Amino acid sequence: MALAGFIGTASVIAGGYTFAVAAPAPAPTDEAAPPTAVETFSYPNADKILKEKGIVLRKGDGHILLADCKTSTDIVVGTRQNAEGRYCFKVTGNGKSGYLALEIPETFNIKTADYAVRAKVTAEGTTDTVDVPKNGFKGVGEGKPATEGGPGAPTVLVELRVTG
Repeated sequence: MALAGFIGTASVIAGGYTFAVAAPAPAPTDEAAPPTAVETFSYPNADKILKEKGIVLRKGDGHILLADCKTSTDIVVGTRQNAEGRYCFKVTGNGKSGYLALEIPETFNIKTADYAVRAKVTAEGTTDTVDVPKNGFKGVGEGKPATEGGPGAPTVLVELRVTG
């Protein structure tokens, strides 16, 4: 009898409780993981520009863009590389900074409009830095004036930086 009383009491106690069982979460799949974005700062359509314009645009921050000289002359690079004798660039953003790694052979001057620019040019294995003030003009390489030790050797423009 004691056993029957125990079973009855256990049934009443057990009936008052609810047990919850959670189903396991599905294992993540490779399809669920988003792709990792890696910014290389490579210049868009660089191969096409090389083919059409004859200059190498390597990489930048998007604030110095190759432009049509009829619409933008923020930075003008004088060169014997093309029939027009120049390449033009547009400065975007706030105009306080910008970076572009490039190669323009036979560069002989750099002209700026509303932005100061620091340029790097190479000639005969030596790299020089040239500061061009806002609304300024600087001869480089063969375009360097005699008062600055010119004319110099043919130069390749390898970098433009907007400095303000």
